[in-house]
Amino acid sequence: MHIVSAITGASGAIYGLRLCGELLAAGHSLDLLVTTAGFSVLKTETGLDWHGTEEEVSRRFRGHFGVQSSKMRYYEKDALMAPIASGSAAPDAMVVCPCSMGTLSRIAWGNSGNLLERCADVMLKERRPLVLVPRETPLSEIHLENMLKLARMGARIVPAMPAFYHAPRSVDDMVDFVVGKAMDALGVAHRLYRAWGAPEQS
Repeated sequence: MHIVSAITGASGAIYGLRLCGELLAAGHSLDLLVTTAGFSVLKTETGLDWHGTEEEVSRRFRGHFGVQSSKMRYYEKDALMAPIASGSAAPDAMVVCPCSMGTLSRIAWGNSGNLLERCADVMLKERRPLVLVPRETPLSEIHLENMLKLARMGARIVPAMPAFYHAPRSVDDMVDFVVGKAMDALGVAHRLYRAWGAPEQS
């Protein structure tokens, strides 16, 4: 499956990185988008300073995940001639993780000012899976209205809310739960968390 994965400036860059790694490990091809604020949060929260040209960023991400160029490519935010900007070459699915409220708002209102927003617009108009993982609290009425609007258009809203019924023992366990929920919404199989009622793995 061809998936677009986007990282924005909301806190929770680790969710986006973990999700990319799991999608690649599952054999899917990935086009990566990172906003300017997304790069800043990535550096602040993970220590990874990956600003650079399109090829430099692509190389750093591929090196981080140990994948070949055929499996992963990064596009700059203004690369509006990229194939994923067109409905005739739309990816199979798109996920924005984490998704800032600003990005979510612009997607909700069709304000396609960069490649991320344009690709999300393509997913909505082509009726393809669009998964948004917002990370914000508390939520204002504006945030809630925008999420409702997108949900009614077919987008899946998967808030970054870790659960505790699977008895997480570490931050990684809580990250995996959120990432697993995003993969569920994409229809991608995983074993990142124990489903409710399933026996605990030894």
